[in-house]
Amino acid sequence: MKIDPEIKARVQRLAEARHRSAHWLMREAVEQYVEREEKRESFRQAGLAAWAAYQETGLHLTAAEADAWLAGLETGKDADAPECHG
Repeated sequence: MKIDPEIKARVQRLAEARHRSAHWLMREAVEQYVEREEKRESFRQAGLAAWAAYQETGLHLTAAEADAWLAGLETGKDADAPECHG
C-alpha cells in the first residue's frame, strides 16, 4: 500500500511527537477504523432487521411513547420498554 508523501510526513511527525513508531501509529489507526466500521455495520444491520420486522408485523412505538420512556430512564426511573402495538 502506498501512502501519499504528505500524509507519510504527517504520520512521521506525529509518531515522533508521541514517541512511537510510524508503523505503530498506522496499525493503531487501522484497528480503530475497523472497530468503528464494524460497530457502524452492526448498527446498520440492526436497523435493517428492525425495518423488516416492522414491515412484517406492523408493531411499533410512537415517537412520543419512546421519548417518554427515554426521559424516564434519564431521570433514573428504571422501567421496561413500552409494549409495541399495531
